[in-house]
Amino acid sequence: MYRLFGSGHQPAEQEDIDDGLAPELHQQIVRVFALVGEAIAEATHALLAGDRELAKRVVEQDIVIDNLVNEMVATAEAKLLDSAAKSAESRRVLLTLLRILPEVERNGDLAEHIARRAARGLGVEMSPRSRGLVERMGEVASMIWREATDVIVDGKLEAAGAIEDIDDELDDLHVSLTAELTSGSMALPVAVELALLARFYERFGDHCVNLARRQVGRDGAD
Repeated sequence: MYRLFGSGHQPAEQEDIDDGLAPELHQQIVRVFALVGEAIAEATHALLAGDRELAKRVVEQDIVIDNLVNEMVATAEAKLLDSAAKSAESRRVLLTLLRILPEVERNGDLAEHIARRAARGLGVEMSPRSRGLVERMGEVASMIWREATDVIVDGKLEAAGAIEDIDDELDDLHVSLTAELTSGSMALPVAVELALLARFYERFGDHCVNLARRQVGRDGAD
């Protein structure tokens, strides 16, 4: 069994002592990562397909993500108050959890921002090239989130390097989409909204980089 925020294997009995995470908290972490992954994929699909109903469901689901994150924060803080009865490893895990949860919540918010624009019908007003770039940004965002999940939930720290490489592709796509917006192929209000959309995907990748850095104990996250 993998430790939630560590690397390598250890006996289940020792893990329960060291990490200080109740099974239900572990399940909540797995669930919130799954929900955010679904949100970014569904928001992109809703945008490109013009599916306003799906977009509205993604917006509503963000409330579930926010509530789940708030519940985990409260649980982790309560456990830390009882830190005298816990090991140094347990405290480290809880502090790591408190550091990553804001990044998780922000990525849920970014998916919600994309979905709101899908609900307003932005996708049908985009140029063919911008649609292709946004489709690829959605694919890369889903990819980088899967890698972040591997790092945080499964303790696969070797995936941290891949996350920064994938983020570079998102940055390049952001540059390409910005160039498309200046070509004059879309009405100005559409171009303005699409510029925000591109920024949402770029920030999604940045938060994944931050998640990986905080997990492996590196300072200086963006």
